[in-house]
Amino acid sequence: MNFLRAEWRKLAIANYEIDPRLLMKYLPEGTEIDFYKGKCYVSLVGFMFLNTKLLGFPIPFHRNFEEVNLRFYVKKKENESWKRGVVFIKEIVPKPALSLVANSVYKENYHTMPMKNSIMEKDEELLIKYSWKDKSWYSIQITAENKAQAMKADSEFEFITEHYWGFTKTKSTTSEYEVCHPKWDCYFVKDHQLDIDFQKIYGNDFDCLNRQEPVSVMLAEGSEIQVKKKKHIV
Repeated sequence: MNFLRAEWRKLAIANYEIDPRLLMKYLPEGTEIDFYKGKCYVSLVGFMFLNTKLLGFPIPFHRNFEEVNLRFYVKKKENESWKRGVVFIKEIVPKPALSLVANSVYKENYHTMPMKNSIMEKDEELLIKYSWKDKSWYSIQITAENKAQAMKADSEFEFITEHYWGFTKTKSTTSEYEVCHPKWDCYFVKDHQLDIDFQKIYGNDFDCLNRQEPVSVMLAEGSEIQVKKKKHIV
């Protein structure tokens, strides 16, 4: 049964290489790190949640909103094949009710903060900016060409966006849920700006990202998505 239906649009993605040992305490039992060409990635992702429905019903004043999350990539072997998914370090949304539902139902690490977005098209360019406030304002901003292109097979973009499972670690269990969507188109990124203190927002384990430039920055168009109900696997 679908727990949630929505659209995820204009996903701004900044990817960083990180020492996988820093992620082991966040790794759900039964999963392992998924590497891209030998590199362990974490991604800062900002995007729009649009036309959101829970269990088929729209929730007044909670249909359209921003989200920013920090995530890493894992896989789990099942019946001789791999389920490729993500683990979220923290997910930021602008309304307390969103955090309450997500933390209660999915046991994710959602936090509520003031947020805003700016999505503009000008002179054949897309200007995308997501901002959130924790005492100070932080943001991820991308300038990209305004014509979307199909993803290339075996590309870094495919690796980052083609993880269709969410895995959640709690004190005693691991749970999983499936996210269904078609392959996403991408935009050519011309420029980006990041204003963030990873240590303040995500903790000491991620202070190293403050001294790094992202290895890549992407903009995905997104699509309609469906999130299935979770199940416990460990």
